[in-house]
Amino acid sequence: MANETLRAVRGMNDILPAGIGLWQHFEAVIRDWLASYGYQELRTPILEHTGLFKRAIGEVTDIVEKEMYTFVDELNGESLTLRPEGTASCVRAVVENNLLYDGGKRLWYQGPMFRHERPQKGRYRQFHQVGIEALGYAGPDMDIEHLLMTARLWKMLGLAEFVVLEINTLGGAESRASHRQKLIEWFEAHQDQLDEDSRRRLYSNPLRILDTKNPAMQDLVEAAPKLIDELDAAAMAHFDAVRQGLDAAGVAYRINPRLVRGLDYYNYTVFEWVTDKLGAQGTVCAGGRYDGLVAQLGGKPAPACGFAMGVERLLALMAESGQNPPGAVADAYVVNVGDAATRFAVLAAEALRDAGLKAVLHCGGGSFKSQMKKADASGARFAVIIGDDEAAAGEASVKPLRGEGPQQRVGLAELAGIITKE
Repeated sequence: MANETLRAVRGMNDILPAGIGLWQHFEAVIRDWLASYGYQELRTPILEHTGLFKRAIGEVTDIVEKEMYTFVDELNGESLTLRPEGTASCVRAVVENNLLYDGGKRLWYQGPMFRHERPQKGRYRQFHQVGIEALGYAGPDMDIEHLLMTARLWKMLGLAEFVVLEINTLGGAESRASHRQKLIEWFEAHQDQLDEDSRRRLYSNPLRILDTKNPAMQDLVEAAPKLIDELDAAAMAHFDAVRQGLDAAGVAYRINPRLVRGLDYYNYTVFEWVTDKLGAQGTVCAGGRYDGLVAQLGGKPAPACGFAMGVERLLALMAESGQNPPGAVADAYVVNVGDAATRFAVLAAEALRDAGLKAVLHCGGGSFKSQMKKADASGARFAVIIGDDEAAAGEASVKPLRGEGPQQRVGLAELAGIITKE
């Protein structure tokens, strides 16, 4: 109906001013952290050709089969998709713009991703990720860098005690082919225990059966052949080097042979940082190596690895740990009563901003008492009080709102200096 209250799409949430402080704190820490490792920001469109994700992620995956927001562009008949993850878009941009022409690149991105799934705590249809990709680096040293930098981030965010690192290796193509055949044979022999999804994947993508969340299949999956038993010497040497790097840095981890990740492009090292503080949605950061993806998307073959973290899940974990920083707090709230005072207050607020201070100018009238209540509720450190008498004298009264101190009346030229000094 025309007068019906309009609501946001289910699973796509507003971020309101009352909760923005935690987002801003997280984003500030992220930028400093990534700059300290020499990563450069990349921004890609939220809309891509559907074929990009089918080719990169794999057609027999939950994301492509069930979760993508895909539609046909009425203007030209192209199939387009709201990006469900960031790696494919990042690699597409690198290939299209020939960014590897002069060597490896350390890149990062942030922004909304979209998946059509049942919304639950920490998991939404529009969600936000920070992604880190290193392209052109073949050795285990880059895998180690990614694991060490995530360990550092948890300390910076105050989350180190709430997360655990799990690692595994998927080996190379030959190892996976051998393991794939053994998995097919194992699950064929136990088809009566497979659920519908697993039967559908048995011949197209049996590795994904290992990632099932069906409790009735856990014993069967646990007893299945393990990929680590099929690793060739090169894959094992790479994995051993990663483990040695973690051991040398004192980063604790556990090997999870069932860790396969839900995307087809991974090889060699894969990892997840998990927590038991968020219910079923326990993974807060995950990634690994994807050496074949650049060539798969049309570029000159180049090694690559990366990871992504779910912002909403990390913010939920930060809130669970008791963190709730406020949003941006003003230095001054400018109270004004009277026509002359209102005109002068505009000049006073601009003078404060010229000096690099944050000033909120009261608008809409009201008594001194009501405006002072709003000044206090705003969180500002000072109230700058202007009546017609102050305006006539070219002055303002400065009153501390967050501590002891006298109220002072000063000229406009001294106003910013008083607040900065205090």
